[in-house]
Amino acid sequence: MRPRRPVAALLAAAVLALLTGCAQSVDPIERLGRKAAQRVHTGSPHPHGAVTAALPPYRRWGLAAPLARAPKPSGRPLAGPAASGLAPVVDHVPTRDRVVFLTYDDAAERDPRFVDMVRELRLPVSVFLTDDVVGPGYAHFAHLMAVGASVQNHTLDHTALRGLPYAGQRAEICRQQDKIRARFGVRPRLLRPPYGVYDTVTRRAAAGCGVSALVLGRAAATADGGLRFTAGEHRLLPGDIVSVGSDEQAGGTSLRERTTALLRRAGREGLTVARLEDYL
Repeated sequence: MRPRRPVAALLAAAVLALLTGCAQSVDPIERLGRKAAQRVHTGSPHPHGAVTAALPPYRRWGLAAPLARAPKPSGRPLAGPAASGLAPVVDHVPTRDRVVFLTYDDAAERDPRFVDMVRELRLPVSVFLTDDVVGPGYAHFAHLMAVGASVQNHTLDHTALRGLPYAGQRAEICRQQDKIRARFGVRPRLLRPPYGVYDTVTRRAAAGCGVSALVLGRAAATADGGLRFTAGEHRLLPGDIVSVGSDEQAGGTSLRERTTALLRRAGREGLTVARLEDYL
């Protein structure tokens, strides 16, 4: 038989292991290292590591509380083209529901992790696409659609429509309708005219292409994470359509950071995000 080691010898070995650092810390923050610990404590969106993965989604994306669930739309959706054959133009939806609508142009392609944000927060966003701008990025928007985003029309070549003849405007709108249907299997109902410019011909051509409404925005996200209002009160109101464009300036905030700022501001004003297509 092997001789038993004295108890004192066993205790001495354990103390020696502790003093020389052989025993690992049970603190998961320490195991991640100093940089990872700083990311966790400062609340940086989506830092990597087991500790962060355990956080609820709203915390991972820099929000203090989860998004309130949007109510079931009250009242009937806004009507489509009138008897005159002109598609209506909207930047605000008349509703008593305390909701706003987040709309994005082709810039969503520039931030690949935006798909993760939409999926994890279950954001009901609308994305307006230009074929000439998106190019090979259609696969990215297929991922966005898969996590709940809707895809709408932003024309074929991002041409300013106002002043063009009917045939030219119809080609810009209808051909992009066809492109989106061919790629995603859905035909858009909404159109955002490039640069926000349009005329009566635009409204007639849009209606002829099956568009229910031209969508602008009463509020636009700025590169520094703020909001610029085009009319009315300089605060978010129920029914506001918020436009997040593709004109990011050098040194500006990312799409995710601007979205987080929008969600925080909406939350402070007692608003949540709803799906625009449910109201139009």
